[in-house]
Amino acid sequence: MSVWTLGLNHKSAPLALRERFAFATERMEQSLHQLRERFASHKEVAILSTCNRTEIYCAGEQSQVPQTLSWLAQEGDTDVAVLQEHTYCLTGDDSARHAFRVASGLDSMVLGEPQILGQMKDAVRLANEAGALGTTLNQLFQRSFSVAKEVRSKTEIGAHSISMAAAAVRLAGRLFEDLSQVHILFVGAGEMIELCVPHFASRSPLSITVANRNPERAQALVDTFGGTCMPLSDLPRRLHEFDIVISCTASTLPLIGLGAVESALKARRHRPIFMVDLAVPRDIEPEVKALSDVYLYTVDDLSEVVSQGQSQRQSAVVQAEIIIDDGVKKFMSWLDARSHVPLIQQLNSKAQTWRELELARARKMIERGENVDAVLQAMSVNLTKKMLNGPLRELNHLSAVQRDKAREAVCQFFLQSDSTT
Repeated sequence: MSVWTLGLNHKSAPLALRERFAFATERMEQSLHQLRERFASHKEVAILSTCNRTEIYCAGEQSQVPQTLSWLAQEGDTDVAVLQEHTYCLTGDDSARHAFRVASGLDSMVLGEPQILGQMKDAVRLANEAGALGTTLNQLFQRSFSVAKEVRSKTEIGAHSISMAAAAVRLAGRLFEDLSQVHILFVGAGEMIELCVPHFASRSPLSITVANRNPERAQALVDTFGGTCMPLSDLPRRLHEFDIVISCTASTLPLIGLGAVESALKARRHRPIFMVDLAVPRDIEPEVKALSDVYLYTVDDLSEVVSQGQSQRQSAVVQAEIIIDDGVKKFMSWLDARSHVPLIQQLNSKAQTWRELELARARKMIERGENVDAVLQAMSVNLTKKMLNGPLRELNHLSAVQRDKAREAVCQFFLQSDSTT
């Protein structure tokens, strides 16, 4: 059995390319089925899609990397050669090590961040619900989660880390001297926005507003931290009211366009707007960044801020890598053992056939009135002959070199206590 991983992340590909390969949750089942159909026989597959990475994990009798790359390029309407320049392909123990590092937060933009573990669990759940997850990938991911738990409990990988939300607050503080004097708009109400709201709320801004398609989820946020809700349709009309805009939705198209921001700046008499677009694909049109009174940051722009404190965590990284290496060895040992399962099943089936034949023969002998001890003796002799017939035949008919190897095998399998004779 082979395992392989094909992916692109914040280190290998620019945001403009990554956003082409963002998979929405609602179409994940369809995507998984389409990917499996691309292979000669249905493989095990799972897709991890976050704002910083898109990764395809596969398992099958033989790796099919070209087919995986071709399918992904087609999904993102990108030339295969262009995509290949920005992707990484890992197989075997490298694939397992990567999965373990991702789950442990070692491959994240924010070193040691815990959100990726939840995102991986969601990816596994979706793959399982779609019927795309088999024994091998399930084992890979379950071991990834176990390793990640051990890394967090035995190292300080998450210590001194600066989250994306905290980084956004730091950047906003560089533009606005006093965050208690600003009006903040959050677009979306998902996990990332839920992480951002308390960071900004702790600075006691003049107002907090949440715009979201689902009013109940938006209301739950403002009920906890204070503020008001507004429909997404009001964005163009009310954008000028806000000094800070933090956006992260699952929309496949931009929600805030260049024209809307230009109009907002005129209404604000060109007072600056601080904007953070944490979505992939982006919620805010990239052209907005060129406006003189707008300070727009994307997930990639935050990398310099979130990397602070990384030097203090290097010893924790070393400890984490040791734990991961041990996990990789154990997984590969399990995977290697799995390759022998068909042979073991064949041996068990053969032995079961012998047993049933001899048992049926013994019953007939007893029904004819033959002595039970004689029947048992005959049955044991016949079983022994069947078991030894193959090894003895090989020893008698092989060449000298082959016979020596066969002899070693016979001693190991049948004469372990006498293997030196």
